[in-house]
Order: sequence, then C-alpha cells, then structure tokens
Amino acid sequence: MNPAEHQMNLQDKFLSRRQLLGRCGMGMGALALSQLMGQANMLQAQSASTAAMSLNPLAVKAPQFAAKAKRVIHLFMNGGPSHVDTFDPKPMLEKYAGKPLPGPHLQTERKTGAAFPSPFKFQKYGQSGIEVSDLFAKTATAGIDDICVVRSMHADVPNHEPSLLLMNCGEARLVRPSFGSWLTYGLGSENQNLPGFISMCPGGYPIQESQNWQAGFLPGVYQGTYVDSANTDIDKLVANIRNSYEPQSDQRRQLDLLLQLNERHIDQRQRDPQLEARIQSFELAYRMQMDAADAFDVNREPQSVRDLYGPGTQARQLLIARRLLERGVRFVQVWHGAGQPWDSHDDIKDNHARLARECDQGIAALLTDLKQRGMLDDTLVIWGGEFGRTPTVELPTPGSNQGHLNGRDHNHHGFTMWLAGGGVKGGYVHGSTDETGFAAADKPVHVHDLHATILRLLGFDHEKFTYRYAGRDFRLTDVSGEVVHDIIA
Repeated sequence: MNPAEHQMNLQDKFLSRRQLLGRCGMGMGALALSQLMGQANMLQAQSASTAAMSLNPLAVKAPQFAAKAKRVIHLFMNGGPSHVDTFDPKPMLEKYAGKPLPGPHLQTERKTGAAFPSPFKFQKYGQSGIEVSDLFAKTATAGIDDICVVRSMHADVPNHEPSLLLMNCGEARLVRPSFGSWLTYGLGSENQNLPGFISMCPGGYPIQESQNWQAGFLPGVYQGTYVDSANTDIDKLVANIRNSYEPQSDQRRQLDLLLQLNERHIDQRQRDPQLEARIQSFELAYRMQMDAADAFDVNREPQSVRDLYGPGTQARQLLIARRLLERGVRFVQVWHGAGQPWDSHDDIKDNHARLARECDQGIAALLTDLKQRGMLDDTLVIWGGEFGRTPTVELPTPGSNQGHLNGRDHNHHGFTMWLAGGGVKGGYVHGSTDETGFAAADKPVHVHDLHATILRLLGFDHEKFTYRYAGRDFRLTDVSGEVVHDIIA
C-alpha cells in the first residue's frame, strides 16, 4: 500500500455544526427503517430521472401526454383591470346609473355607492362578434377570433397581496412555487444559454416582489429571472451580463476551478439544493453573455416590426418577449403597471385609458406577429390581473381616493381573463358575471380551475403533476381545480 495515496486531509477532521447534528442524530433513522424499505421500489424508479435532472435540471423533458402548447407568455395587468370597462359589457349599469343596484347589498372591501356605467364604448369585433371596449380596440381588431374570453373568473379575497400570489403561485399565504417555475420544472428549457423562466417588470418590483416568480420548495434553478425592462442598455437590462475585466477563456478557467471546489463542498453537505442552484447559476450567467445580448436587443428587428409594436416600454418588452419565446425560453411573464398599476380607485376613465394606450398596440402586434411566424398555435398567451373591479362607484375615503366619485374598488367575486393560441377555443366567450358584473354567475372559473386547464393544454394532469416536499406531494392547484374543457379546442 502506498502511504502517499492515503494521506490525511486535515479538513476531513472537522465537522460543521450541521454535520455534527446530522451524524449525532443518525440513530433515530433506524426507527423509520421499515417505512424507508417500503419506499425502496419507488425510489429506484425515480433514480434515473433524478440523476439526469441533477446533471442538467433545465434539459428538455416530455410532458405527461401530448400537449397543445409548449410555451407560455403571461401578460399580467398588475392592480386589477376593470372587467366592466374592458371585456365584459354591462348595459344594466346604464339603466341604474347613479342609483343603487337592485338585490342584496354588495360585499365589497370598502364602501361603494351607486351603479357606475362604463365611460368606455363597447362594440362587436371579428366574425365571432365578441364585444370589447374601445380601450382594447386594436387587440380586438387584430385577434378577437383567436381569443377565448373567460368572463366568469373568481378568486378568494379582494386584497392585492394574496390575490397576486394566488394567481401566480396557486396559494395566497404560504410559500409555493410560481406557475412559471412549475412549468420549467416539468418541461425544462429549449435554450440552455438563457433562463427557462423570465419575468419582465419595468421600473422595479410589483407588490410581493420576487415571490411572484419564486421557485418555493422547487430547486432554485427554476426560479424566474427578473429583468427590469425599463432599461434599454443591455448592460443595465441584464445586470452584470458582461465581464469587462477578463476574456471569456479566463472566465471559463476560473469557473472550472470554482466548480471543482464547489463539487467537493457540496459532496460534504449531502448535495444541498441551495448550493446546487448556486453552482448552476454561475454556469448560466457565463452562458448568457452571448445569447442574452442578442435576445434583448430589439434593434436587430426590422424597422417594420418595431413599428408594428409601436413606441414605449410596453411595446419593447412585448417584442422582447416574442424574441425570448422564439429562442426557446419556456415561460415569459410581462408585467404592466408595476409603478402605476391598474388599481383605479379614482379617475378610472383617465387612468385606464392611459394604461390601455401603453399596451393595446403592443398586444395586438404580439398576436399578429406570433400568428405570422406560425408560433401562436403552440404558444399560450394569457391576459389578466389578480382580480376585477366593482360595478359600483367607490365612495370617498380621506387620504385614499381623494374624495372623487369616479373610481372602482377591488372585486374578486367576478372578473375577466382571456387566453389565445396554444389550443384554446378562439372567438369564444366562456361563462358570465351577473347582470351588473359583480359576481361570476354562469360557469364560474376559479383560479385553481384556470391553472388546471392551462396545465392540461401544456400536457400535464394537474392532479398527478406533483413534487414531494416535507413528506407531502404538492401541486400547483393544491387540493382543488377542475379542467375547463369547454375552452379547449
């Protein structure tokens, strides 16, 4: 035996506090031996896929069954756009204008008063004849026959924070993975040089900040990558995208050395998932230097395409979103209204008109562009906020809506979202709110139902698409949700 091959490593003689507690507690494991033996077959069946995932967690994976959509773009209208001013016309509000609505008192977050007719005009568009307000005339003209309007959405509470998390993560209070993280976990990414999940929010974080695109208990590599799309300079748009001090060859050598050190470190800590995520983030950051600069540079598009989308931050980030999808990014979330949200407690006519002007042309262009490129058939486009708004006017609250009688309060009882492409039934209206627009009445669709349906379009059974954590199988829809088959083509 060669003693040189068995030299003592001083580092192996020391234990971290976590290692000490772990080793001292090993005796307790014998108590669970019978349960572990019972799980042996299941673990063996999972070992091959787990090993492959640890080598490259973003590798392309097949869904559970044939999918109609393979990528998603979520257009999130932050703050709660008013459904009765956009995609859900309610002529009954004209009849009762300035008067109390008939029926029982509406349960609203703050005091509301008389019926408040929409200041916007509705008209029919396309062969389907779906009515849309003039706020989204360009979107309706360009693609209403490809859009499925769900007018019977409902959520749980009328507060932004829990409703944002419910819409994005399927859970209003506890830490859960976001929908984009679930999708990236299930399908991987078609471009290994870009994140599988990107969330663009110009001007800073929305309410609940990065929790809206969190990975939760999933491995950190599936967390959404935040991009402040208000910036036009690529070096500011994607922070630290370039290393101005070292050539890429030297960076590669440094990363290889760091990888060796990290691998030794992680082996001593039972492959800690947070350490694995950090290692993968170093590698992804290195690979992004080339592809990110190309994907986010809209100046590489022909002038005719840029003119189609129009001017402004919203138009630019919608064009970037198409470029990211084209390059294999699995899930792109485009936020609108982070700094000045659709939360129009007063001046709804001016505020909603301004916000719609910022995004209507860009959304119309996105639908047109995806269709012309043959991408709309397998790209699912989702539009909506976390809830809707009341059909009644919000009463003045000192320091809040400044005493104006021209705004609407939050309303989770009934609101509208729409979907396009990706296997949905275009030119179709699903469900309805009551005659005043307050609550979902016909064919109500809860957020869990929406998530279950979206997962079905992407090739997953929401009840079987799970991740085991803390001794329980978790899923995006928790213990609820029914697939809305009527909206699937």
